[in-house]
Amino acid sequence: MQKLRLRYAKRGRLRFTSHRDVARTFERALRRAGVPMAYSQGFSPHPKVSWAGAVPTGVSSVAEYVELQLVEQVEPAALRAELNAALPDGIDVLDAVPAQPGPLADKLEVSRWRIDLPGTDVAELRDAVTALMAADTALVERMTKDGRRTIDARAALLSAEGQESGGAVAQSDQNSVATAQVDDWPKASEPYGILVTVVRQTTPVVRPDDVLSALRVVAGLAPSAAASATRLEQGRLDDGGGIADPLAQDSGADRSPAGEPTAG
Repeated sequence: MQKLRLRYAKRGRLRFTSHRDVARTFERALRRAGVPMAYSQGFSPHPKVSWAGAVPTGVSSVAEYVELQLVEQVEPAALRAELNAALPDGIDVLDAVPAQPGPLADKLEVSRWRIDLPGTDVAELRDAVTALMAADTALVERMTKDGRRTIDARAALLSAEGQESGGAVAQSDQNSVATAQVDDWPKASEPYGILVTVVRQTTPVVRPDDVLSALRVVAGLAPSAAASATRLEQGRLDDGGGIADPLAQDSGADRSPAGEPTAG
């Protein structure tokens, strides 16, 4: 038996694909690629695939994770290449490593998000962020399958920063976000505000739209155009306040969580 952990991206128009459809797409790609999957027992066996959370429908990500259980040893790099050949454009396996003991989900404590807000002035965004971070609570409502629910979005926020599109800090994430931008994204001819925030994985999970709702509730910020969100990283907070790559221990190498593994 072999367990492999994958980091994959969901971007472009496929950000509108539900998690259930993503799972089905992966299972088809596994069959097409001839991956020797382990299967469950019972009347309707299914491949042993463990998902570690998922972004909401309509949200892009370059930091999604899944674990596969195989019945034969395979080379992770070869599996990554075969899967990418079988997957549709917009879902890409960025990394594949052998799994070490311990649940993958336990390594995913926080997420770093980039939320583009075309038409929003960066100074207005920064003022709203300051007000939100100074607030004790930010109660927002979300419609769930059990009805409308009130959650405290502020409790999950570890940090938030307003940046300007094209600025030096925002540019550092450009490699992660550029391929997520497609023709149906809103266009902005003038600089606009970008919210970069680190959110703790709570129950219920605080989503990007919950953070925007909190900015509206606390500071009256109402973006004039549709926002577009991308998850850039998932992991644990390290001693320096950064986010540790959840696959670093598995691979035994330094990695770049928002892009390809670093050289050397």
